[in-house]
Formats: sequence, C-alpha cells, structure tokens
Amino acid sequence: MGIKARGRITEFTFFAALLLALGGLVSCSGAKNGRSILASGTIEAREVNVASRVSGQILALKADEGSRVKKGDVLALIEHDTADIQLRQAEAGAALAGAQLDLVRKGARGEDIKQGEEALKQVDANFKVAGDDAKRMRELAAKGSVTLKQKDDAEARLIVAQAQQAQAREALLKLRQMSRPEEIRAAEARLAQAQASVDLLRKTISDCTITSPVNGVVTRRPVEAGELISPGATVLTVSELDNVHIMIYVTEKELGRVGLGLEAEVTIDSAPGRTFQGRVTYISPEAEFTPKNVQTREDRVKLVFGVKVEVPNPDGLLKPGMPADAILAAARTDRQ
Repeated sequence: MGIKARGRITEFTFFAALLLALGGLVSCSGAKNGRSILASGTIEAREVNVASRVSGQILALKADEGSRVKKGDVLALIEHDTADIQLRQAEAGAALAGAQLDLVRKGARGEDIKQGEEALKQVDANFKVAGDDAKRMRELAAKGSVTLKQKDDAEARLIVAQAQQAQAREALLKLRQMSRPEEIRAAEARLAQAQASVDLLRKTISDCTITSPVNGVVTRRPVEAGELISPGATVLTVSELDNVHIMIYVTEKELGRVGLGLEAEVTIDSAPGRTFQGRVTYISPEAEFTPKNVQTREDRVKLVFGVKVEVPNPDGLLKPGMPADAILAAARTDRQ
C-alpha cells in the first residue's frame, strides 16, 4: 500500500473519530438540556412473607424456590393432631350444653334424672383416668422420659375432664330442681360458649393449611419440612413478579420535569438491545441524601428525590436485585 493510500485511511479514521466525539457531546447535551433524564437503580418487587398463624411441626412444603404459585395454592401443611382431639372434646362439650339446655327448657323427668346421674358417673370416670394420666406424665417428664408437649397434652385433657365433671354435676343438680328463666338463659349462654370453642378450634385446624395470598414466584424458603415453627414465623416468601419497579433518584432541578404517569424506558445488562416500558407511579414528597451505594463522594452528599418507576414484567425477565437504567421522557420546560 502506498504512502498516499495510508494517508487517506489515517485522515478518514481521524474524521470518523471526530464525528463520534461530536455525537457523544450532542447526546450528553440533550440529556443535560432536559429532553430526558437518565438514572440508575435496582429492580425491586413487592414481597409477601407468608407466615404461620399457629405453632407446630411442618408436615410438608408444597413449593420450592422458583416455583410459580397462584392465590389460594397450598404452600405448607402444619401438624394439628392435638387440635383434632381438642375439637372432638369441644364438640362433645357443645352437645352436652345443648342437651342441658333442652332439659332445662322441658323440665326434668325421672328418666332424665337417671340419665344425668349416669352421665355424671361417666365424666367422673373420665376425670379419674385423666388425673392418673396427668400424674404419670408429670413423673415421666421429671425423669426426662417424655416430652414437654406430651405432659402439656395430658394436663389439658385433665382440665377438660374437670370442666366436664363440673358441668355434669351442675346439670344433675338442675334436673332435680325447678328451672327458672335465668337458668334457661344461663344454659343458652353455656351452649353459645361451647359452640364458640368449637368454631375456634376449627379455625385453628384450618390455619394449619397455609395458602398463598397472592400470585407470584417463591423467592425464599427459610424452613424445611420437619421443623417446628411458632406463630408469625415466615414459611415462604412470594414475590409478585408480573409487575416490578425501579427506584431512581433525581435532583431538585430535574424534579420539576417529572410527573406521575411519565413514561420511562428501562434497560438491563442481561438483555442488551431490549427496552422495557415503564411509568412513574410515585414521587417522594421529601428530599433525602443520595443513597450510600453511589460510588462518588460528591454524589453522595447531594439532596435528591426518590422516583418509583413501575414496569410490567409478564415474561419474568426482570429479577429483583438486577441493576437497571431508566430514561425518563421528561417534559420540556419553557426555557428549552
């Protein structure tokens, strides 16, 4: 290649570089003049920590991290054997309260009194068995041969048996006396109380089945099947990924060109060349210092306003934690 040809190539390269530099200056000038606002942030999603309302052992977890779930889907099952026993006891107590109310309303007959005496004998026997069982569990618990839960269950059965014994004695006493209006009202109240206990235990058993409150994707599973959990403990975290958002920060000077509903273009490094359309849905009413994760010291001391940009995410490409850039199509001011 001759000297003249090399000179033309060098000259062409110089002019091309010059044009590119001028183009960059024009682009930067356009951003600074307010035709658009460029800012960076991190993709975030609304997260719901699905917690247990009851204590107990986790029997099964029905979803893994990354599983897509719908509202109402079963996420976890909690053991409720003790609640089942308590429910049967409560139902028996409600049936007894109903029978006592009927007896009070109708008045006692000879066979009714005999039936009440037999009922009292039965609950007396149940109370004795429950008392012996509770005593044995206390002794075994002191030796460490049984768990604290087994001891507590035995104590609970004793308390229920004692209450049933008292009810049976009271019922027999009333059978032997004349019923008064206030006695009828008291029997009605006891029936309502017993039925409330039944409803409460049914609710407890229902709460042992944990369902998803929203549509989304499971992003965290801090527990495993077989673990014991307490009320309020998070079982799974479900993130709503159909719509995500990015929080950016603009200066006071730029804030005047930002409004609710303003369109924005969002891009991420993992999808080069693709633009996600968003819209401004929230503007902070108060200024704050730039977040500490900004790299330069000069930027960290600036007062800025937070702006939330909602972005539809039907295909799930935008993941929480991804860095993203947003370009706000800011409205022109009178000076532009």
